[in-house]
Amino acid sequence: MKGGFGVDNTKNQHRKHHLIEYANGKSLEEINGTVKVPHGKGFWRTLFAYSGPGALVAVGYMDPGNWATSITGGQSFQYTLMTTILISSLIAMLIQYMAAKLGIVSQMDLAQATRARTGKALGVILWIMTELAIMATDIAEVIGAAIALNLLFHIPLIPSVFITVLDVLVLLLLTKIGFRKIEAIVACLILVILFVFTYQVALSHPNWSAAFVGLLPSTKAIAQSPNIGGITPLSGSLGIIGATVMPHNLYLHSAISQTREIDHNDLDSIRQTVRFTTWDSNIQLSLAFVVNALLLIMGVAVFKYGAVKDSSFFGLYDALNNTSMLSNPILIAVAKSGILSTLFAIALLASGQNSTITGTLTGQVIMEGFVHMKMPLWARRLVTRIISVIPVLACVAMTSGETTIQQHSALNMLMENSQVFLAFALPFSMLPLLLMTNSEVEMGEFKNRAWVKFCGWFSVILLTFLNLYNLPSTFEGFDVWSKTTSDVIAYITIVVILVLLAWTWIEMYRGDKRFAAEGKGFEQEEEKMKKEGQN
Repeated sequence: MKGGFGVDNTKNQHRKHHLIEYANGKSLEEINGTVKVPHGKGFWRTLFAYSGPGALVAVGYMDPGNWATSITGGQSFQYTLMTTILISSLIAMLIQYMAAKLGIVSQMDLAQATRARTGKALGVILWIMTELAIMATDIAEVIGAAIALNLLFHIPLIPSVFITVLDVLVLLLLTKIGFRKIEAIVACLILVILFVFTYQVALSHPNWSAAFVGLLPSTKAIAQSPNIGGITPLSGSLGIIGATVMPHNLYLHSAISQTREIDHNDLDSIRQTVRFTTWDSNIQLSLAFVVNALLLIMGVAVFKYGAVKDSSFFGLYDALNNTSMLSNPILIAVAKSGILSTLFAIALLASGQNSTITGTLTGQVIMEGFVHMKMPLWARRLVTRIISVIPVLACVAMTSGETTIQQHSALNMLMENSQVFLAFALPFSMLPLLLMTNSEVEMGEFKNRAWVKFCGWFSVILLTFLNLYNLPSTFEGFDVWSKTTSDVIAYITIVVILVLLAWTWIEMYRGDKRFAAEGKGFEQEEEKMKKEGQN
């Protein structure tokens, strides 16, 4: 009989299943090593076989949380922040390469590998933080999907929020068709998003030379002036970086990079998998860079300068319908038909559905890896989505008596504020990843090269600093406490994060030494393979 993702589970059909089960096997065991790949064939045929996981990862880099930051950045500072999008995309390529390589070489995902080297208490703490980060991104998906349903079909917001819970039925259907087909569906939805924004930007006739100049690194991108609408280039850059680099993507990639069939007793097979998985990842993340760049260019070229006052999804939809806000006659003519705004809403819905798939898989990865518990994917999705729906419903209910603009603003604020959990979780995924992939004990010949180590440490320190640096202003933005109280809470949080990071570092260091003493790392396996190859 067929199990989840179309995998044959005949041998397990007589085993009694429970809603929550103990799990300490391979990462995403139902799909691990199930996709066959060619050996000794042409480059393009082999690349096609390995293509897919990169698309699932790229989804996280173009989810609804990215849209407002990029468009607002373009509206406020023209093409200045193009360089921020480029740098954050390059960092994403680097850390996703390390995550995929860790999974392929160690045969463990990031959660499993971290938990194997740390104690139970730290494992539970890391699990909780990562779960909160996943729920934060899920809140953005609930808001995006509910608004898309409202805009496309005029369904009131509260029923729309409840409808988003039903995407668990979509997930149930997808688990029956096979993982390779899921990869194809995700890739198609990405192409829909890419088409929508390419079409809108093409109509706007942007200043391409200025856009390409904006890609060059400049101190203007991190300047604290000018201040436009409460946003400076520095805060705009922080927003783009924070919305782009997602911690849960590292766990996801380290798991789904293992879906390809690998002979772990053959170095050439491992080398091929690392090589083509890296190609797949970089191609898909390049598409994500293009989408985010197009969003910023939309802010510059589609709308008149300073025209968009409401950067929420509702505000952007209305702006694409409002001919007085658009920049040229061609856009105005097309906008009168309603095509621009409708395409925007379709892209928003496609983005939310993509994130549904990847968010559920990631949740299963971290639950199995950190606390060795397993739930059916539909149950996992249902629990996460119901929890995420609660704050959205509360927000809609509390603002129901206020003006439309105030209600939209409140939803936008909820989405932005929920992203603070990403700042908490990001260092705790990046630090263990870098420590393990730098280690010869863990990775053997696949350990990071000197330039990768340097860029990796630079990225970890930069992103951790920027996320923590932005915490005080983020807490102030909650408007719950006074500025002084908000700052005190933020600084206490920063101290706690730094202490936990030190704890993580110490346990990871001890774990590496223990693995070396017990001969558990890949280095030992590599030596055996080389000796057998010589014989």
